[in-house]
Amino acid sequence: MDSTSVDTEIPTLGEAKIPSPVQNLTKGANRITFVPDNERVLIDVREHSLVRQVKEGQAPSSFQLAGPRSNIFFDPSKLRCALVTCGGLCPGLNDIIRSVVLELHWGYGVRNIYGIRYGLQGFIPKFGHDVIDLIPDYVANIHERGGSVVGSSRGPQDVEEIVDCLERMNIGILFMIGGDGTLMAATRIADAILERNLKISVVGVPKTIDNDIYMVSRSFGFDTAVDVATRAIMSAHNEAQGYPNGIGLLKLMGRHSGFIAATAALAQQDVNFVLIPEVDFDLVGPNGLLVALEARLADRGHAVIVAAEGAGQKFFEDAQTERDASGNIKLKDIGGYLKEAIKSYFDANGTDVSIKYIDPSYMIRSLPANANDRVFCNFLGRNAVHAGMAGKTNLLIGHWNNNFVHVPMKTVAGQRKQMDPKGRLWRSALEATGQGSLKND
Repeated sequence: MDSTSVDTEIPTLGEAKIPSPVQNLTKGANRITFVPDNERVLIDVREHSLVRQVKEGQAPSSFQLAGPRSNIFFDPSKLRCALVTCGGLCPGLNDIIRSVVLELHWGYGVRNIYGIRYGLQGFIPKFGHDVIDLIPDYVANIHERGGSVVGSSRGPQDVEEIVDCLERMNIGILFMIGGDGTLMAATRIADAILERNLKISVVGVPKTIDNDIYMVSRSFGFDTAVDVATRAIMSAHNEAQGYPNGIGLLKLMGRHSGFIAATAALAQQDVNFVLIPEVDFDLVGPNGLLVALEARLADRGHAVIVAAEGAGQKFFEDAQTERDASGNIKLKDIGGYLKEAIKSYFDANGTDVSIKYIDPSYMIRSLPANANDRVFCNFLGRNAVHAGMAGKTNLLIGHWNNNFVHVPMKTVAGQRKQMDPKGRLWRSALEATGQGSLKND
């Protein structure tokens, strides 16, 4: 990654002139420490990169540090805010909603906070969805539940109709919680707002259980997904050990990246083969998965395979391409394909195997967040509020080099983060499994 090419400029709606009410919450040694706009977090902290940039006369690339500002743009007594969650469910959605509402209400004194029902559909009149009045009592215990209390949906909606609705509702800050498609929609909404010369801030909170948002080192829900996935690996391992030539086959989330699969395999080192979208593999041939699996069974009598859902899609090249409501390509079932391929291979060899196939994907994504993700969501939600109240717009709250930062939405929208096949995580996964390349060439 060339950090010098990353756009880090954060747009603002205007000069922030109103003293922040947050400073009145605490006194003495516990007073809030405000963050100035010139407080930055370096993107690339490697010495050779910093030396090169300085030698070339460049300021090292950096993100603006997130946090409360001493002056804010919006008058809390007159402000109306809206919050929407889009796309698939993810552990931590309710935690984000809760932290946004509590910070707006108790931190800034905002009393008009609306939950937009069922994603972007909630802005469109023809769907007839009501809004939810988000008050502290309503969100008090929602972090104990999975899903999203405001609901979600997939699919694009007319941007002009969305902005019309924001105008009718007199919204000042729109919080959008979603993945790559949502962030692209958010940039279009922010652009339409700018064209109309409206003073509406658009703040995004990146949501992807796969941890594949570009320029964001960690996304909420990932820790919970890995936590639950490790237990699924334990189940697959127990099933495999319980039968002669037992094979535990586990499919985990990861459309374009194998972060969950590789991390869970390291957390619960009972896995013998990890298959991810970033690394190609063959099924047949002297170095293919099936021969390697046969050798494993001959040696130890059981095996565990973990496959990310986006792995091995090359085996479906002749199949018809289908798309979901958001325009994403519907992936073919690599888990079911592998199960049948393994069974056919060993049947042809006259070997009895016992295959137990486990797919916990929908169970994982609809669970409540674990403790680590809850804390992480609290920081994300409250920093989103600080950014919006300061009049910043067209940005998302990211996590980079162990700090929460402001990242321009245009920098991340339409791009994905993937695991480096030569990086530390994949190298460690290979060392833990001992699987080799699984490629014939």
